[in-house]
Amino acid sequence: MTTDGFTTCLWFDGQAEEAADYYVSIFKNSSIDRVSRSTEAGPGPAGSVLVVEFTANGQKFVALNGGPQFKFNEAISFQILCADQQEIDHYWTKLTENGGEGGPCGWLKDRYGVSWQVVYDRLIDMVGDPDPEKAGRATQAMMGMGKLDVTALEKAYAGQ
Repeated sequence: MTTDGFTTCLWFDGQAEEAADYYVSIFKNSSIDRVSRSTEAGPGPAGSVLVVEFTANGQKFVALNGGPQFKFNEAISFQILCADQQEIDHYWTKLTENGGEGGPCGWLKDRYGVSWQVVYDRLIDMVGDPDPEKAGRATQAMMGMGKLDVTALEKAYAGQ
């Protein structure tokens, strides 16, 4: 391979530049890196945005205006590990605004239909705790939530 890591390509129907700008506005360590436009040879109208290369939270992405053939679904999601309730609230609010929708257990879809998991970083350890009672309480608490509530998760885990 010629570069480190992977670049994720997201397929849009005419919204690639708008979506890239949106993601760059939400995450730290983000930038629009390059915008490529169609030429007279196509595939879209000359001058229209074809591809936007961008970085979000240090990860490389390509937003492609590929047309209406494909839609996002929950089979692929991006997981955001959050240190506290403030981070959870920030990402949940930003990613559900203007047409996004919350789902169960910290999952949501943004306005473009991309699925995200906004997760308390300690949750993975909680639900995987070798003590089945602690793990069960944390899991049960999480299963009853949309946006995750750090205080409620910690209390459930502690048996309070």
